[in-house]
Amino acid sequence: MKHRLTLPLAALLASILASPALAHAFLDHATPGVGATVNSSPGELQLSFTQNLVPAFSGVTLKAASGGEIPVGKATLDAGSANTLHVKLGKALPPGTYFVSWHVVSVDTHPTSGTYKFTIAP
Repeated sequence: MKHRLTLPLAALLASILASPALAHAFLDHATPGVGATVNSSPGELQLSFTQNLVPAFSGVTLKAASGGEIPVGKATLDAGSANTLHVKLGKALPPGTYFVSWHVVSVDTHPTSGTYKFTIAP
């Protein structure tokens, strides 16, 4: 009788303990939006994720379609939401296509990264 209960209980316990290990912070939405075309240069980038972040291990780079890297400010967390990064742009961007590369570490210590593009219309 003991063995009949042991296996189901062990499986239940394993599934409960394994669930948090599968969690990662993925990009939920951004401003400018993923693949968006905007009419003017944004003053900053905002990236919101599915989990809270550790800002010391999270960052963003911005490149023009020509491949040149564009200086940006340090990524900071939103005061009201620990899952949103703000990245100030030092100057207005001219029309063109831009690539945002991000890397973050969630509070559960899992790193993730990705890239998306947006366009500023002429």
